[in-house]
Amino acid sequence: GPADAPVTIVQFAEFQCPYCGKARESIDQVLANYDGKVKLVFRDFPLGFHDKAIPAAIAANCADKQGKYWEVHDAFMKDQTALAEADIQRVAKAAKLDLPAWEECRKDPAVEAEIKKDEADGQAAGVTGTPAFFINGVFINGAQPYQKFKAIVDAEIKRG
Repeated sequence: GPADAPVTIVQFAEFQCPYCGKARESIDQVLANYDGKVKLVFRDFPLGFHDKAIPAAIAANCADKQGKYWEVHDAFMKDQTALAEADIQRVAKAAKLDLPAWEECRKDPAVEAEIKKDEADGQAAGVTGTPAFFINGVFINGAQPYQKFKAIVDAEIKRG
């Protein structure tokens, strides 16, 4: 969404979490129904027991360096079980990334450090699991139905 949107949704999530994929349905509906009024900020929050969460986050963040973050993000969110290295490579090719530059980025320790910073910021804000959302600071935990998001977004727009 636009930088000056009256509502900002900050989502703490990760790509291997099936509930994060399920929550995407509600978020997509919010973004479609409040076009221009809602901005989504995705923050990485890899869960320790998901071994593919960090490699997938690194892959997506490196795609961002080429302006292709959301293509990779959306592909990973469609199937949280398809995050093996071959799957990550397939998504990168489908996004038409400059593969040598992307591979070089994936080796950069600063990319993983940024993911860990997101995680630390989430913990400091009280996030303990994924997905977690802050809608203009209002906390929603878990994969909630669209109506839950709608009620808060409507209240925030009205408060405007």
